[in-house]
Amino acid sequence: MNARPEPTGVLAVDVGNTSTRFGLFVDGALGDTWEASTPERLTVDEARCAVGAFLGERVRRAGVAGVGVLPAAPADAVLSCVVPDFVEVWTQALRAECGRRPLVVGPGLKTGVRMRYSDPAEIGPDRIADLVAALAEFTGPLVVVDLGTTTNLEVVDADGVFVGGIIAPGLALGARSLANAAARLPVVELKAPQSVIGKNTREAMQAGVVMGEVARLDGLLDLVEAELGSTPTVVVTGTHAAALAALLRHDAQADDTLTLRGLHKLYEANRKK
Repeated sequence: MNARPEPTGVLAVDVGNTSTRFGLFVDGALGDTWEASTPERLTVDEARCAVGAFLGERVRRAGVAGVGVLPAAPADAVLSCVVPDFVEVWTQALRAECGRRPLVVGPGLKTGVRMRYSDPAEIGPDRIADLVAALAEFTGPLVVVDLGTTTNLEVVDADGVFVGGIIAPGLALGARSLANAAARLPVVELKAPQSVIGKNTREAMQAGVVMGEVARLDGLLDLVEAELGSTPTVVVTGTHAAALAALLRHDAQADDTLTLRGLHKLYEANRKK
């Protein structure tokens, strides 16, 4: 592979309670993405190894594809982290990898999001990123559904103002809680069963967990629609976004890179050139 100069990249890192997602933006466009499990404990060196694994995979893919240019390496980074103990760990790791302190999403950043919320500082950085990306592409009314450890619904009214949201236990959390609380129940694969009435224990659990989540989301969307007085655009992101969006009674579009794109937009709005 013959290397020649490439544009510098911006690494977006979204650290959730269950998974951590990486995306590299080159010239403003999102290229490769990668997802890893979020561990219970993390050191700076381990965080740097995760970044290195992502960048190494990009080089491997370029080699397999026969691309004659080495992929761009990140010269800067933007971080969203909902695990308080990991914020400084990731800040140090990204500074070591990129050569400068990353932009950390939190209070004080310019978002461009108009809000009617009692305490904006309480809103998680991933929720902010979702709103920023969605509002750049859609007008209100709008509901962003983010599926992760928690299921978050962010609601934007017809005037494009964020008016609040809903936070509920997530799909995987429900499945683990069910298996942990009942000794004879297994941990099941999170997919829709052939029928709602399960013919065995696993199918019955999948119906309760997966189809139960679908029914809950449809019910919550009905309540939001009634309170807004209009039909919102529904965008679903996060783990299993495409599968759940397809099962909903409401029209919904899946967008699994929404949070990463929102982080990059926050980077562009806040990082001094």
